[in-house]
Amino acid sequence: MPVEPEPAVWNTLHAADNLDVLPRLEPGSVDVVYTDPPYNTGNDFAYADRFRDGSHADPFAGRHAAWTAMMRPRLEAVRAVLAPHGAVFVSIDDNEAAHLRLLMDEVFGEANFLAQIVVNLNPKGRQLGRGFATSHEYVLAYARHLPACAVDGSTTDSVDESDFPLSTPDGRRFRYLPLRNTNKKFNPLTAPTLHFALYGDPETGRVATTEFPGSRALTPVFGDGRPAVWRWSRPRVDERPDDLECRVIRGRTGERADIFQRDWLHREGGRRKKLRTIWLAEEIGSTDTAVAELKALVGHVFESPKPTGLVRRILATLPSDAVVLDPFAGSGTTGHAVALANAADGGTRRCISINSTEPTRPGSNAQLAGLATVADITRARLAAVAEQVGGGLAVVPSVVE
Repeated sequence: MPVEPEPAVWNTLHAADNLDVLPRLEPGSVDVVYTDPPYNTGNDFAYADRFRDGSHADPFAGRHAAWTAMMRPRLEAVRAVLAPHGAVFVSIDDNEAAHLRLLMDEVFGEANFLAQIVVNLNPKGRQLGRGFATSHEYVLAYARHLPACAVDGSTTDSVDESDFPLSTPDGRRFRYLPLRNTNKKFNPLTAPTLHFALYGDPETGRVATTEFPGSRALTPVFGDGRPAVWRWSRPRVDERPDDLECRVIRGRTGERADIFQRDWLHREGGRRKKLRTIWLAEEIGSTDTAVAELKALVGHVFESPKPTGLVRRILATLPSDAVVLDPFAGSGTTGHAVALANAADGGTRRCISINSTEPTRPGSNAQLAGLATVADITRARLAAVAEQVGGGLAVVPSVVE
């Protein structure tokens, strides 16, 4: 009788500097990266010392330069391990958002930019400091190679049934969408193959690519009468004639016949809607809920962790067998989110977390809890996750003695 192979461990932790670990990973072996690097808040940040040369007279310029110098080789190493269909998501705040955007344009290519997402992690707003009460951070998202990118930035969660007010006699809900492309960038000059005549009968609603009794020839036009183009090609119209309907509408120039698509609420594979670029705390969690998640597992041993809901939303844009990498693993949010996602949908995602063995701050909650290094924090959380959620944990010790 054949022996069943052991299931893959969901979480692997490398306790070492990410710049030492990343080159040892197989090139192209990672599907998605999420990471929350140290923010340049004016205090010393991990990994900084080896990049400071003291050559900048402006202390702010010096800090930005040191932070960028720290991030550049790590982003380059991340790019090397990403699969051609992969993508990287990086959390950042206002201190370095502009510099990170430029840096990622350089490393990943401006053409591979996916989104700059605003994340509402502090709904009450930060009351300390000058100016406004900041209630957001950002996530910058880039593809490894945009034409091949596997990220599906849509979801079934944000579809509003009230947007589909019509129904067929058998109860199927739908709405009408113009078959004409309403974007004026698409016109007979820019998309000539989509400007052609369709035949429709507004009495019966029938639409076809060839003339039939009672039909009239209809070409797409904008509301002001200028020529437009269809959203569907002739072959697609032939494939789905029952999803089209010819109707009489009242436009700027009076009544005219036009062609509409019946857009169904429920369709094969489930209706999906593009995610917006503002993610609210009530959708993904906040810093407060993230602290509570961590506290329930290992105590309040890390400042400003990210909520697992943020990472799970990113994971939902990719297949459920994705290999995930977090090169600045911090408290272990990414590995926790991977385990929760697998437990919820039966997925086989695997997460590689990397965190340095830098000592925890003297007198900090982590040190008082017996966690001597920041990697110990990650290890403690992921061990608790393995016990409570499942999936196991493999720990790889430092590769540099």
